[in-house]
Amino acid sequence: MRNKAIALGAALCGLSVILGAFGAHALKALVAEDQLRVFETGVRYQFYHSLALIICGILPASIPDKTIRLTRNLYVVGILLFSGSLYLMTFLSTAQVGLGPVGILTPIGGLFLIAGWIALVLGALKK
Repeated sequence: MRNKAIALGAALCGLSVILGAFGAHALKALVAEDQLRVFETGVRYQFYHSLALIICGILPASIPDKTIRLTRNLYVVGILLFSGSLYLMTFLSTAQVGLGPVGILTPIGGLFLIAGWIALVLGALKK
């Protein structure tokens, strides 16, 4: 279970590097500066929380596996919703398509990320 957190975190870190490079080079020519900043925010938060996933996999045994599993799941859903919605909004802006319900996913994803940190705090304090 802990190796899954490390592997997933490492894969998502690698993906964030790829997306960051894409944003800095290819996307820069396609979108407005404000949309590029939105994309970069998604990359940054994905990277931070992917590192947190790796940390979840190497935390000492004093934190229960159930807490690590919950934290991991909250981070993954948060990354998908928060960063994913920012990526989607950026790409939709290039096609000049309305954002529709995509914008509501960003704060929901943020809540999942926050909940992951809260779960980790509570799990660390539990033992």
